[in-house]
Parts: sequence; C-alpha cells; structure tokens
Amino acid sequence: MFDQIRNFVAELTGAPEPRSFSPDDFRLAAAALLVHLAGADGTFADVEQRRLHEIIETRFGLDNATTTRLIELAEVQDRQAVDFYHFTHALTNALDQDGRQKIITMMWEIAFADGTVTEVEESIVARIADLLGVSRQDRLRLRQQVADEVAAGTAFAGPWAPATTAARGSLS
Repeated sequence: MFDQIRNFVAELTGAPEPRSFSPDDFRLAAAALLVHLAGADGTFADVEQRRLHEIIETRFGLDNATTTRLIELAEVQDRQAVDFYHFTHALTNALDQDGRQKIITMMWEIAFADGTVTEVEESIVARIADLLGVSRQDRLRLRQQVADEVAAGTAFAGPWAPATTAARGSLS
C-alpha cells in the first residue's frame, strides 16, 4: 500500500520511480539465495557483504543504490522463506542452463569470499544446484574454477565480470 502511494506521488511530482523488483524477479530470487548463503556459517563478515554487493551490482548491471535496495529486499525475502523452492522456481523459469550455472558460480564466490567454505555452505550450494537442475559434475567443476581463481589471486575476475543483464533471462 505504501509503495503504491509513493509511486502515485512520484508520478504526480515527476520524480523518477525507484527501480523495484517483483517477487518473481530472478534477480531478487538470486540475491535472496546469495544473502542466505552469506550468513549460513553464522557470520556475515564485512568481506562477504562487500563481495555480495559487488556480485549483484556487476552481474545484474545495477547502480549502487539499486543494488543496496535489492539486497535489502533479498534479506526480507530470505527471512520470510520457509525453503528455497520459491527462489529456485523463479530462477528456473527465467534462466537457461547456462544462466543457472552462473548463479551457482556466484554462490561459490560468496562461499569463498571469507576464505573458508564450510560444510553448511557446501550443502546449501549442493541443494540449490540440485533444485536448479545443475548437475553434480557441473557444480564441482564450477567450485574448482572459483577455487582456482581464489588461489591464483584472480578471483572474481572471471568470464562474467563485469557483466550486464537484459531485463529477463540473461546473466552476461
């Protein structure tokens, strides 16, 4: 209700409407999964927060303020979720196999962000990959790819960074 009033007032005053994300937006679903993973080990370290912001901003081609808003919405969605199904359903509807593998790569980047991948993080990535239809072989290949980049000091400069996206279905 408040959002409708705010949008109406913005329309009347000519102020630009803030970019919003529908509950079924694949970017919100991906961000919610990344937020969940970042806090899964019991801490949400500064390095994980920075990496989360950087991943979302670059992969989805958002500005700083929109990225912050998306992360805030994702945190709310994550707290309200009882399982991963809603998020993975939105992602499978919006993304092809390549796009879903890119989501798993982003998850590995978050898992490696603090320097340690815990069993809980491994389990979450495995569960999400399964729900997205990403094979075990691809999941492990993507994990190794990110691990190699971390070890080589080239982490997070992979083939998708920096990236932009179209409104639906693309993760460059």
